[in-house]
Amino acid sequence: MKKVFRRTSVLLAAAFLSTAAVQAQKSPQDMDRFIDALMKKMTVEEKIGQLNLPVSGEIVTGQAKNSDVAKKVEQGLVGGLLNLKGVEKIRDVQKLAIEHSRLSIPLLFGMDVIHGYETIFPIPLGLSCTWDMPAIEKSARIAATEASADGIMWTFSPMVDISRDPRWGRVSEGNGEDPFLGGAIARAMVLGFQGTDVNEQLKRNDEIMACVKHFALYGASEAGRDYNTVDMSHNRMFNEYMYPYEAAVKAGVGSVMASFNEVDGVPATANRWLMTDVLRKQWGFNGFVVTDFTGIAEMVEHGIGDLQTVSARALNAGVDLDMVSEGFSGTLKKSLEEGKVSMETLDTACRRILEAKYKLGLFDDPYKYCDLKRPARDIFTKEHRDVARKISAESFVLLKNEPAGTGQNPVLPLAKKGTVAVVGPLANTRSNMPGTWSVAARLKDYPSVYEGLQEMMAGKVNITYAKGSNLISDAAYEERATMFGRSLNRDNRTDKELLDEALKIAANADVIVAALGESSEMTGESSSRTNLDLPDVQRTLLEALLKTGKPVVLTLFTGRPLTLNWEQENVPAILNVWFGGSEAAYAIGDVLFGDVNPSGKLTMTFPKNVGQIPIYYAHKNTGRPLPAGKWFEKFRSNYLDVDNDPLYPFGYGLSYTTFQYSDITLSAPIMGQDGSVTAKVTITNTGKRDGAEVVQLYIRDLVGSITRPVKELKGFEKIFLKAGESKTVSFKITPDLLHFYDYDLNYVAEPGDFDLMVGGNSQVVKTARLILK
Repeated sequence: MKKVFRRTSVLLAAAFLSTAAVQAQKSPQDMDRFIDALMKKMTVEEKIGQLNLPVSGEIVTGQAKNSDVAKKVEQGLVGGLLNLKGVEKIRDVQKLAIEHSRLSIPLLFGMDVIHGYETIFPIPLGLSCTWDMPAIEKSARIAATEASADGIMWTFSPMVDISRDPRWGRVSEGNGEDPFLGGAIARAMVLGFQGTDVNEQLKRNDEIMACVKHFALYGASEAGRDYNTVDMSHNRMFNEYMYPYEAAVKAGVGSVMASFNEVDGVPATANRWLMTDVLRKQWGFNGFVVTDFTGIAEMVEHGIGDLQTVSARALNAGVDLDMVSEGFSGTLKKSLEEGKVSMETLDTACRRILEAKYKLGLFDDPYKYCDLKRPARDIFTKEHRDVARKISAESFVLLKNEPAGTGQNPVLPLAKKGTVAVVGPLANTRSNMPGTWSVAARLKDYPSVYEGLQEMMAGKVNITYAKGSNLISDAAYEERATMFGRSLNRDNRTDKELLDEALKIAANADVIVAALGESSEMTGESSSRTNLDLPDVQRTLLEALLKTGKPVVLTLFTGRPLTLNWEQENVPAILNVWFGGSEAAYAIGDVLFGDVNPSGKLTMTFPKNVGQIPIYYAHKNTGRPLPAGKWFEKFRSNYLDVDNDPLYPFGYGLSYTTFQYSDITLSAPIMGQDGSVTAKVTITNTGKRDGAEVVQLYIRDLVGSITRPVKELKGFEKIFLKAGESKTVSFKITPDLLHFYDYDLNYVAEPGDFDLMVGGNSQVVKTARLILK
């Protein structure tokens, strides 16, 4: 009991100063001295315990109760826990560590706070389509505020894996295909979670530690199949995939998660070149590395050794924290005794975990994140939901908007009158609105599209509803695609009965909003697909709705690019709403009825069919490229059955207004290695509505010592223009934008000619020539 009273008295003394104030008085030397002293008291078992991150399971029900994990906490054999929700539960478990373990070392509590906590923002792929870094940073700031109010101090986000294969389900969790944009988003997310000053991060109790993932190359898995092999040259790694991870490190990210895949024939979790040579020595990362869920144990199946062997390999590679496998806790002591790992290596890993806890302020106040008054004040507030609604609408991408039938005006925006039929399996589901990886979501508290439109249009528009079809004709497939409480409540009526009901509702409507696409769990982890068409019964429903002659708006729910050739040819209006989060229904109403002008731009190319995959804008030329404007030419790099162009290119997105770009003017045609040039272009809103436009800068290195892409994104700016207004956007071109990794992995900017391209998407651009001396 003396230990408890002594600890309590220290906390009471410190209570007169805020945690931020206490930490502000401390230096890195203070941290080193504190941890040195603590580690001298620790046994080998306690040091290994800091490297153990088990899943919480049923450790608590109200008060902490006896369990295997609870006993290990009391014995100092646990460093942290994941996915325990509720500040009271977390406080109770923290008390076990502080009041019952020998050294009172606080625990880390982590959770997958991927795109919001209870206030849910669009899935990351959708969020990236805003191209709005302040908004993205704000979404992470709100997520940190809510998660920290509920006791969470560490999030397994941002996921910054570049992917050019939409068959891979986890594209929904990432930022698309481009490393430059991915790097900007990585930085925004880290600063949002941890604090905007890299030197002052994690001081407040509403800032949480971020974890960039999955290091490395997870998004390049073969065949688009999750957890699969990755194999590529180091040159391609550094030029096309590594930058977002590095950007997160430069932004001060506190932790890094190892990926499941192998790199150079070695699983990332045991890859010393990745975890030590690149991450720590080359990039200067000084936080800790955690495995992915059971990542250590899974290396046994990879075929590089038994649990003791792979655990030792992971520690020696530079991995510090074992998530769930308990390979470290079960084998490291034996490996120490056998000389397979050194005490120095164990101490280094232990120190990194303790440093993270110190930087979070947990040694000053282990209950820093356990203020029981905060949840009611800080979680799912009206202010947070209003921000989420605005960002959700900003993420939507208008793919097509033309007149229907003999109409003169585009279908969208809809008039606030008459009857609108909301039809489709995604029209009246609450649980699917937030999208995948929303583990803390309040699934019953978010309105469906039908409910949201009814509420918004009450007294103005008659909103009717019919399901129209199930998600998929195959019941077993639908079950796999609606896991984790996201059921669409499969209707046992026949397909004809469902369709007849929908047509009856549609017959009495002026406009049909077809809410179709994927369910939320058709993307995400372990949700790879080989067929990216709209599911069978949904296509049948859409065809029937179009035959009514009524204007149809395809309101598309998806977590990935889909193959929409038929839809593009036949549906007059297509609005891609991704999975927009807790406020998505209201945001959809805002855009459909014109209160918000859509401004989202694609961050991942949409293929015409899966045979084109991988398809991405920053490709390289072959020695026999297909000439511009041609579909097929024998002995050129093309297909017999489809042209090379995507359905929708990277950067594409329509608006309710139109924008015109002037030619590019350069401040000078030649730039030196230590100079800069300004590129200017004037954009005019030539339509009748105010709107936002994402102005995109691409650069092509025309001749290099190694082959270079046909264009690469190197700048962007989102601007708002009133109807008829013009603005000049300036891009400062510096040699840094022209750098790349050469054959020997030197980071160079080679003299020569460069094309600068500016436009509203990657295919429609104005061009100017720049010479680097």
